[in-house]
Amino acid sequence: MRRRRSLESGDDSSEVNLTPMLDVVFIMLIFFIVTTSFVKESGVEIERPEASAATPRPDTQVLVALTSEGAVWVDGDPVDTHRVGPEVAGMVSDDGGVVIQADRRADTGLLIKVMDRLKQAGVDDVAVAARRDAS
Repeated sequence: MRRRRSLESGDDSSEVNLTPMLDVVFIMLIFFIVTTSFVKESGVEIERPEASAATPRPDTQVLVALTSEGAVWVDGDPVDTHRVGPEVAGMVSDDGGVVIQADRRADTGLLIKVMDRLKQAGVDDVAVAARRDAS
């Protein structure tokens, strides 16, 4: 009889404690969320032209999008063409750059006008986005 009691009391201690495992899972989840690099989007759908010499720009701080309808967007907000220079200049630091994502059907004159406004505002590091050519 005494033996039976010792076996029954041992069953309580044989349960698996899941708390440490849940702690590890939550810590891993937080780690992956913090270390994930988020992709910056311009806020509008742009069909970029293709180029064989396209290279990634990791130092991009501000995205300027030009739509085929002639609209200018800065980091997801519509901006007047005449105000794009001062707007972007206030957002860019000394070591950051600006990438213009012009739709392939956008007016070239608008692209040149936006680039000119950025240069007048003191933004020197300006690039035009392109898709890497598959061939």
